[in-house]
Amino acid sequence: MASASVSCGSFGGKKNASETELDDSTKTAMEMERMRKEMPEFIMETTHGTMKIRLYDKTPQHRDNFAKLVSENYYDGIRFHRVIEGFMIQTGDPFSRDTAMINSWGTGGPDYTVPAEFIAEYGHKKGAIAAARKGDMANPKKASSGSQFYIVHDPEVCRQLDGQYTVFGEVTEGLEVIDAIAGVATDRRDRPYEDVMILSIKKVEYEEPAAPADSTAVETADSTETK
Repeated sequence: MASASVSCGSFGGKKNASETELDDSTKTAMEMERMRKEMPEFIMETTHGTMKIRLYDKTPQHRDNFAKLVSENYYDGIRFHRVIEGFMIQTGDPFSRDTAMINSWGTGGPDYTVPAEFIAEYGHKKGAIAAARKGDMANPKKASSGSQFYIVHDPEVCRQLDGQYTVFGEVTEGLEVIDAIAGVATDRRDRPYEDVMILSIKKVEYEEPAAPADSTAVETADSTETK
């Protein structure tokens, strides 16, 4: 006669080292998955190099709006239409695709704004990504443009903008690309003479984390002997 036995390790008792390691590993995997969802990363390919960017979790309206536009390939082919060395580089205006509309560059975007999300810990450090917006007279609530954003080149100069413009992400790799773009020659309206463009922005996709191993084992064993 055969019987089934279930081995539950130290069920109901003190955890052994391997179980503790498993728990820590699982917690780490869960935290990484949370960060990937709440702080997504993107690869921005430009004519002057590649940047990796990460969006912040405490500015969810800006994060989700940016992710939505990226999913629609909204930014592909858009120029950096305003470049000020020692300050910032600005992009995101769909009008900048068309040189015939050069006098309107800086005024384009979706027919909506994004409510301001000022977070004290998100300052204008080098590589910070912040939303452009209209001035205070026309925009007293400091609502952000639906698509235009800028990337900080000089944090000392841009620090005065803290609490005035929503910072919603940062460049984590490719800071030298900011320097390259900031260094191009521009006209008196800060428009680059050469084409400085976003070629594409793609969300970084990660493989789903492997499911943790089951710490219980089900075994079958013959507990009797037939004589």
